[in-house]
Formats: sequence, structure tokens, C-alpha cells
Amino acid sequence: MQIKSSYELSKQSKQEFFTTHWGSPKMVISSGVFQCDELEGYAVHEDDGTITGYISYVIDGDTCEIISLDSLVEQKGIGTALVQKAEEAAKQAGCSQMKLVTTNDNLHALGFYQRRGYQFSELYINAVDKARRIKPEIPLVADNGIPIRDEILLVKKL
Repeated sequence: MQIKSSYELSKQSKQEFFTTHWGSPKMVISSGVFQCDELEGYAVHEDDGTITGYISYVIDGDTCEIISLDSLVEQKGIGTALVQKAEEAAKQAGCSQMKLVTTNDNLHALGFYQRRGYQFSELYINAVDKARRIKPEIPLVADNGIPIRDEILLVKKL
């Protein structure tokens, strides 16, 4: 497993990754609209160059916000390694906290982040309805059958 800065990747490989896994590089959440393929981040590469994990983030003042995190191979430490890299970058940039937004249906992410010290901070009721106005391809119901409606802000002090 090799971790590379997003700046080491081609624009095309980043666009393809986000289009395949998110429908497009555009991420719409309550904190804004982000082009994930243009953000700072890290990718996990296999020896053949395949991206198996990716994290993107933005730093604003003393806060680092994780915009996307993907681990295509579960239980291999990819997600954990990427979050740790982002947290290290945030500390080096002088940040005192990390934050992220996920949706109510994403039970896996809610557990993942809580195990790594993130705490629920705010709930944005029906926030996904607003996001769908900008990105209509956001599904109404997740694969697990839970309606996708609300966003949850999680925060971790560094």
C-alpha cells in the first residue's frame, strides 16, 4: 500500500475515481459545494496504480474538514491510514479540530469515525433535499433501505 498526495495524481485519474464512486467529482454538503478532484488529499495506490482509497479535505482557519473518504477494500486499514494522514496535515497547518459531514443512512461511516474519536456535533434535518437541488443524482434511498435525508456533523479535537 502506497499513499500519495493528491497533487501526484493526474486530473483524469481523480475525475474518473470520483465519477465512478460518487457520480461526479462534485460533492454537495451543508458546508458548501466542492470539486473533490481539485482539493488537497491523499490516495492509496496498489502496485499496479489502481486507487483503492482516497481522502479529500479543505483547511479553513484552524479547522480541517474531510470532504470525502473512500476505502474500496474493507478491513485493510486504508480508511484509517488516510484519516491519519489528513489529521497529520491538519496539525502541520495549525488546525485544532477536524470535522466532517455524513448522511443519516451511512451507518458504517458513523461507526468508523466514532471509533476514531469523532463526536456528533450537529444534525441538519432534511439537508440532503437541498443538496439534491444542486446534484440531483443523489439517491433518495441508500442500499441499506434507509431514506437519505439528514446530514450529521462530526468533530474531533486535535
